[in-house]
Amino acid sequence: VQLQASGGGLVQAGGSLRLSCAASGRTVSNYDMMWFRQAPGKEREFVARLSGSYDITSHTTSARGRFTISRDNAKNTVYLQMNALKPEDTAVYYCATPDDAGGYYWGQGTLVTVSS
Repeated sequence: VQLQASGGGLVQAGGSLRLSCAASGRTVSNYDMMWFRQAPGKEREFVARLSGSYDITSHTTSARGRFTISRDNAKNTVYLQMNALKPEDTAVYYCATPDDAGGYYWGQGTLVTVSS
């Protein structure tokens, strides 16, 4: 399973970005897909999840109402639409999907920097 994240960049506070996670070796519609982030000096934290069945989504409190996780089955890609970005959203964002051993397959991360 390989996950290729992209779409990060520098944006001003209040702006928007859409992150993409292209998957190979796994059909995104059949598995849970998640976004995590890791800010400088902090631990990696959960951001959003899209279930493989029933399209149930969940988001961390700080992201709720601003971030939306979705997928395009035809492109086998998961997205994270981020609106109303804040400087505290600055982090490396990772997409992930559960492996068979209780852990995750991780993408390489994409850097989001929000300037004030």
